Amino acid sequence: MEMTLKTNGEQEQKSKSAKLILLFAMVSMTMMFAGLTSAFVVSKSRADWLKDFQIPIAFFYSTAVIIACSVAFYLAKKAIQKNNRSATSAYLLATLVLGILFVALQITGFGQIIESGYYPTGQGSSITTTFLYVIALMHLLHVAGGLISLLIIIYNHFKQKYNNTQTLGIELGAMYWHFLDLLWVLLFLFLYFFK
Repeated sequence: MEMTLKTNGEQEQKSKSAKLILLFAMVSMTMMFAGLTSAFVVSKSRADWLKDFQIPIAFFYSTAVIIACSVAFYLAKKAIQKNNRSATSAYLLATLVLGILFVALQITGFGQIIESGYYPTGQGSSITTTFLYVIALMHLLHVAGGLISLLIIIYNHFKQKYNNTQTLGIELGAMYWHFLDLLWVLLFLFLYFFK
């Protein structure tokens, strides 16, 4: 009995530490994007700023997809808490597919920007589109990290490392995906309304 209490106490301490580290990482990422959006606001007063630039339609679709991604991860977390392994598997795999679709739609959006004649750098670029590329690419890098962590979570899930008493990996993954989701929605709204 004493051994079980010690193990549960250690597990709880490990869980709190992991969540705190992830929280610090998310605060750091938020600060980085706050810096980028602040630079965007300051640069908006430049004479060469594009006033009529339109956000690519693929970015609208990718926003819906990343919200669905977050919902699927939430459902995966709820399913493992009920020890429903098959539903957890389905929701984790759905999250992975939606995450990959988000990346594909973002790349499609970059293609649409280029088709409109705007490039990230060089003669065909503008400060407006350069900022858009930088902000979206930085978010995509964080999504890539999320996809890698999701693959690890899926691997661990199929190795039976999660159950209704051990959900830490899925909880951390869900926290990160919800953060990515909220971050993209806020960035998208910022880019859409603050042209």
